[in-house]
Amino acid sequence: MRTIGFAMFVMLGAFQIARGQQPHGDLPSIENLIRSHAYDQALDATRSALRTAPKDSRLWTLEGVILSIKGSNQDALNAFARALEISPNDAAALRGEVQVLYQTQDKRAILLLQKILKADPRDATALEMLATLEEKQGDCKTAIDHFLSSEAAIKSHPGSLEAYSHCLELTGQPQKAIPVIEQLVALLPEETYPKFDLAVLLNETKQDEAALKVIEPLLAANESDPELLSLASEAYEAVGNTPKAVSLLRQAIVLNPSNANYYNSFALLCLDHESFQVGIDMLDVGIERIKDDPSLYISRGLLYAQLADFDKAEANFNSAERLDSVQSLSAYAADITEFQRALSDKSHPDKALLEIHSQLKAHPDSPLLHFLLAKLLLNDEADTDAKPSGEAVRSALLAVRLKPDLVAARDLLASIYTRSGQYNLAVEQCRAALQYSPTDQSAIYHLIVALRHSEKTGQRDEIPALVRRLSELQEASRQQLTSRKRFQLVEEQPLK
Repeated sequence: MRTIGFAMFVMLGAFQIARGQQPHGDLPSIENLIRSHAYDQALDATRSALRTAPKDSRLWTLEGVILSIKGSNQDALNAFARALEISPNDAAALRGEVQVLYQTQDKRAILLLQKILKADPRDATALEMLATLEEKQGDCKTAIDHFLSSEAAIKSHPGSLEAYSHCLELTGQPQKAIPVIEQLVALLPEETYPKFDLAVLLNETKQDEAALKVIEPLLAANESDPELLSLASEAYEAVGNTPKAVSLLRQAIVLNPSNANYYNSFALLCLDHESFQVGIDMLDVGIERIKDDPSLYISRGLLYAQLADFDKAEANFNSAERLDSVQSLSAYAADITEFQRALSDKSHPDKALLEIHSQLKAHPDSPLLHFLLAKLLLNDEADTDAKPSGEAVRSALLAVRLKPDLVAARDLLASIYTRSGQYNLAVEQCRAALQYSPTDQSAIYHLIVALRHSEKTGQRDEIPALVRRLSELQEASRQQLTSRKRFQLVEEQPLK
């Protein structure tokens, strides 16, 4: 997780005497003790003063500040809460509570920051903190607005700049993220990761010559980082230097032979340059090392399809589907806690089926449950040559009848029909799935297999175009997997 260091949000010298309160004589001396780092003495003095003035919110706020400095966060939160009970709009207490919650990226700080900003919409520190919390919560659209409002403040804070650029990238605005990362590069000239992130963005926006200008000095300093080598390979290929791209990618594979992404990148290079057997040979090596990654089998299936060896292409697509089945179940069962628990109980394989049947009695019109039942039944039959059960077919059909755009269920039906030799029905489900989701790779490779067996005139002619389309989608998937490097940031200087 990225850590972002902020100075104490509560400015001790900024305490104002609340209306109706008399100055407490101990306040200046307690503040001086805090400034002198005499925290134990300051805490003793604060608690002594509270015995004579238990309704003074400023004293409770000071106790919260001292406790938070000492690392007693829960006690600090309790003190700030007491201060806010007495004076609900006490800005210092609000800021103190926010600071403690913010340190652990606790989303409860968001409401408090919104309250602070309601009183002062131009509070740049509050805007910046709110934006970083929103980014952490995945609310990048709102975070971008708040980062934009605090641009002057964040320009000297690496963590905020990185979070801002990350949000711009996630919301499909890589071009706008580039000047933000350039500020980070200027702020941390000795660090590698901002330059790497900048090169990723330049590569993503097709500014390949500019990307190479950033990458080449990094390569000269370090040729043992496989991620850097892979990124450089992309950039060199984009400017037409294929030999250099291949050399760097081979080096990345040697340095990290357990990363499937590098093998897939190599396969795509081979597809682009019609070096199909070379790509197959490299994928053979990758699959020998990484036996459970479905993407490697899809890439190898594509290469075999280009060689018109459709038996081997189909076998690889089937292997990819078999490996991906458990992952698909987990994704679609994310909200069904009991089913997930039953599925994970390997000692009782029938438990998941019993749980699904039980839930279907309570929710008979749930397309998701019908899909999960069909998926689970098909998984149980995956290691046999038996025809898929009628219950699996009925459940999958009912799922798409209840929810026609449930693409995963259509993919499952395509798989069932392909296994049972009902290729025309498989084609029908694949085409329906692609209407709802044109980038559905599973539907495309099922369609390739089904069309290969089709007896209808002209249908096999579609296969080359489908292979190209699947190759393009594989390339897009690979680019999405090119994650930006993350480093834990050092503690920053206090916010001013």
